Amino acid sequence: MKNADWYFDFISPYAYIGLARLERFSQELDIRHRPVLFAGLLNHWEQKGPAEIPPKRVWTFRYCTWWAARQGIPMRAPAVHPFNPLPYLRLSIAAGNTPDAIRRIFAALWTTGGDPADQRAFAELARSLNIDPARLGDQAIKDALRLETDQAIARGVFGVPTLIIDDELFWGADAMDFVEDYLADPDIVATAEMKRAANLPAGASRKRD
Repeated sequence: MKNADWYFDFISPYAYIGLARLERFSQELDIRHRPVLFAGLLNHWEQKGPAEIPPKRVWTFRYCTWWAARQGIPMRAPAVHPFNPLPYLRLSIAAGNTPDAIRRIFAALWTTGGDPADQRAFAELARSLNIDPARLGDQAIKDALRLETDQAIARGVFGVPTLIIDDELFWGADAMDFVEDYLADPDIVATAEMKRAANLPAGASRKRD
């Protein structure tokens, strides 16, 4: 069984769908679940998130609603989006980043249609995980999230969800077929054309303000 790291942020509907799709590798991968602040990745790589581009925002939620239904994954978007994911990321860390805790946090956000800023609902979720909400302000928890995000950036993670196996990066919930083929034949990423694709030179660049 190979070790793998799965980087996620609860703000992402793709991460919610991706978590369910990871289950197909439960016999092949020992997966460590690693919460990161998506906004920190975006800031580092100077990107905009899907929800910051109006037409892409519409596409993202329509597509994920369709895709989840097609996969048989229950989904109802939260009352508002984007929302502040920090309390939920810290809750995951306080709960040990266990798969069960992560699933329950994702379900609270992506199957109820509730408001992520509802403090009463959040406190109930935390207590259901045997976590005192007051603990989430601990500096050690804040530092752990910052470290996870910094380490993800150092490994080249630019979006969520991202699965890393053998230092190979697989981005997106739709990369699971690629992961399956890689596990069957790791040399799939070492072909001449794959190496060429990884080293294509840039022929032009956009001007930045």
